[in-house]
Amino acid sequence: MYNTNTDIWLAGAIAAFTVDFVVYPLDTLKTRIQSPRYKELYTDAATGAVQRRLLFRGLYQGIWSVVMATIPFSGAFFTTYEGIKHILNSSTTKHSSNDSTTTPTSNLLPFKHPLPTPVINGLASSAAECVSCFILTPAEVLKQNAQMVTTSTNRKQQSSKKNPTMQVLATFRAHPTHLWRGYGTLVARNLPFTAMQFPLFEYLRKWIQHKWQRRRQQRRQEEQSVSERALITALSAGVAGGVAAIITTPIDVVKTRVMLAAAEEGEQRKPADLACSSSRSRGAFAVGKEIYIKEGMRGLFKGGSLRSVWTALGLGLYLSAYETGRMYFEKRREGKDREDP
Repeated sequence: MYNTNTDIWLAGAIAAFTVDFVVYPLDTLKTRIQSPRYKELYTDAATGAVQRRLLFRGLYQGIWSVVMATIPFSGAFFTTYEGIKHILNSSTTKHSSNDSTTTPTSNLLPFKHPLPTPVINGLASSAAECVSCFILTPAEVLKQNAQMVTTSTNRKQQSSKKNPTMQVLATFRAHPTHLWRGYGTLVARNLPFTAMQFPLFEYLRKWIQHKWQRRRQQRRQEEQSVSERALITALSAGVAGGVAAIITTPIDVVKTRVMLAAAEEGEQRKPADLACSSSRSRGAFAVGKEIYIKEGMRGLFKGGSLRSVWTALGLGLYLSAYETGRMYFEKRREGKDREDP
């Protein structure tokens, strides 16, 4: 393997930057639809019709908080994911081989039994999520509250206001630790999501690559191109991400409500243009129960279709860009190693 940790960080950062700017507007729409103030802010009180001009305004609000967290978040995730996968695979590699030259130190685990591949992928992705979510939570809280800042239709009034991200950040000055409010719900959403998505993604990618390889052999093509690898990864990640997104939508709705409520806890009085929940410091279970009582199962799946679409699109672009970056750095490193005596 020719990829170093630096290669992995760079590939992850490039992928994250690409996806952030492409699918961010869809994420903003999802946040607004899941907000408890959706009807108040984006529908006409008299007719109940959606005010599209308000709903679709400022779709890139709060993006810079996510961009600033992109490099450490993506780097931490993929470094942890690849590292743990390597450790867990060490047992499988050693004990599934009949090679007598294999040294005992090749197994980095205290047990000798190989683990199933879906278990390895699930454990590696779950551990990576726990690490990366700690970095992502403050950016996610700022982002979701900034997405809900209403902008004035008057250009003079709009220009006199602060940047939405800075406006939200000001509410956390007294209690900066509230920026991590929602870490538990973020992990609770991402753990089952990644535990489902990454094993399914790895399985689909392996299956598609096998089919693709048979076609290449028939056509007498020697090796897989960068574009082929990117396309296979995009298809596999898109399908896996879309399925996992639908299933985990209720947890995502609860996470959105908890994070939107965090801004209210960071200030003494509630401003008119920040989206907040009516209850403070409540646990995720209590928030979910309230949503179910007031809005039913439909409320818990708000924005599910939109989330599935942007997740499939985002993950397809994200992982394909990541794999393409890894392949590029790998081939470049291989070339340098061949040139060196």
